[in-house]
Amino acid sequence: MRARVSSTLVLAVFLAFPRFQRERVKEMVFGEFLGMDRMRVDPALTQALRSRWDTKATAFVFPWGHMIPSLEDVSWITGLKVYERPVSGYTYPCYHELPERLLELPVERRSSLVPRVALQKSLGLFDAGKNAGESEDEYLERLARVIRRELASEPGPQADLDLRCFLVLFLGRLLFATRGDAVHCRFLPLLEDLGEVGGYAWGAAFLAHQFDSMGASERQTSTSGFYPFLQVWAYLHLPALGRGDLTRPGLVPIARRWDSCRDTRHLADQLERL
Repeated sequence: MRARVSSTLVLAVFLAFPRFQRERVKEMVFGEFLGMDRMRVDPALTQALRSRWDTKATAFVFPWGHMIPSLEDVSWITGLKVYERPVSGYTYPCYHELPERLLELPVERRSSLVPRVALQKSLGLFDAGKNAGESEDEYLERLARVIRRELASEPGPQADLDLRCFLVLFLGRLLFATRGDAVHCRFLPLLEDLGEVGGYAWGAAFLAHQFDSMGASERQTSTSGFYPFLQVWAYLHLPALGRGDLTRPGLVPIARRWDSCRDTRHLADQLERL
């Protein structure tokens, strides 16, 4: 699944960062989010939830009424801020000068997209494919080892460049991912001053993106981006489904408390009977 691959690539870069860079990411309040254990994707649960999404009501419709994820859910599940400065600004029809100056990456004229492959290569992800017979842990360790050789080891302009490229990858391919392959530049103006990045309500923007993604297409059966959010939301609010195992109570953010369990029962029927 593409969302799982994007999550692994983002995590590999974060783990490859030297300590001072990881501390900067943590100061931006993304550290807890990136410190979550990898969760097994549950596409059946996601599809069942999507089948219950009413675009007019902007809510999940269940036999007993309507339910929606809230800002409180986002804060509890992901640890992202929901009450700081809004993630807002102008969305330009094209970005050209800004990516070249802040990322040193070319963007075609009249375009607002950074090519994903070029962005990944700027972070040392030259060969992001998984080898045959390689476990997830081995894959992640190999990626981090290769990436580490390409990243700046001391603070300075190159380290700032590495961090901005990472944040664009993190925001564009994980937190606010879309169905396309390229990465949008719309968040780049907020990354010019790296000291200000942690002052935005990224959690509120994430929830707005989730609503937009859910209503994007009635034919779409999966969500892009940070897939554990809806899974853990269902574990919290629909416990009778029994889709998650509470294996680590007490951890925060609470997405770290659950493991997804395998279940072959028909979810649509289960939702009807809840």
